[in-house]
Formats: sequence, C-alpha cells, structure tokens
Amino acid sequence: MKKIIAFGASSSKKSINKQLAAYAAGQFENASIELLDLNDYEMPIFSMDKETESGIPQLATDFYNKLGTADLLVISFAEHNGAYSTAFKNIFDWTSRIDSKTFQEKQTLLMATSPGPRGGSSVLETAKNRFPFQGAIVKGSFSLPSFNENFDEKDGITNEDLKNQLLEIVSSITL
Repeated sequence: MKKIIAFGASSSKKSINKQLAAYAAGQFENASIELLDLNDYEMPIFSMDKETESGIPQLATDFYNKLGTADLLVISFAEHNGAYSTAFKNIFDWTSRIDSKTFQEKQTLLMATSPGPRGGSSVLETAKNRFPFQGAIVKGSFSLPSFNENFDEKDGITNEDLKNQLLEIVSSITL
C-alpha cells in the first residue's frame, strides 16, 4: 500500500489548510494516510548562529525522515501576508540544512485555501515555483477560495465545480 503524508503548512490548531490536506489525501484510493501537525515540529527560529552553536535540531531530522517515508506529499499552505506561515518556513529552513532537496524527489500535491476569495493563491504560486528546486516533483496544484463557503467539515468541498477540479488532479496522480 502506498503512503501519503499530508499536512497543513500552519500551526493553527484549527487549521483550515490541515482540513483541506486531510480531505484531499482521503480522495486517493488504496493508500495509507499520515496527517502531520506542524506543532509537533516546533523549533527555535532558524539562524546560522543557532546552527553553529547547537547544530540542527532533532525535530528537523525527524521531519525530513518522515517526508522520506512518503510516496506522495499533500501540502496545503496557509498564506500569511502573501507568503508561507512562519511555522512552516522555519521547519522548511531547518530541514533544508539537512538536504537542499528537502522533498527528496517525492510526488507532491500543493494546495492552499483561505477564508478569502483568492484562496491563498500568492503562497501557492511561491511554492509551485520554489518546490521543484527543493526536490519536489509537483504533480498538481489546487486553490480553494472562500473556505467557509466552499468546505464542510463532514462533507468536504461542497462546490461541485471546485470538487471536480480537485478530483481531476487526484485522478491524474499515479501512486
């Protein structure tokens, strides 16, 4: 059975991006899903001085190793001022010190959502452009606008057009 690792790139305990990542991962058939919580990987803010003084935190190594166990990564980005959340950026910075190919040539589905009508499109574009340089094989991307109007905790994506867009992407990815 193939393994999917999914997470919302946010430290919010009620992360809408974690909800979207879990939902999207659940659309793949015959796969085991491990849903990560970035709060389990909280580390000091990255700096060269901290790395020199203390080395790379064990949690960065744990996160990197966890990514290495996946056949597919499903990541949904929170957008903070048009960019990655600080929680994700910090984990990303530390993990990239282990290997610049942080995503280890794994197939990756990149997503974003927000309460607003742009659905995190700025951060999603940033990730789509950056992740291939970091070793991600980007197989698709999806933005869900206006999360609260288009997603239900029980039923998932409620807008049929948006749901079909995601399902089309999911069906194009071979595990």
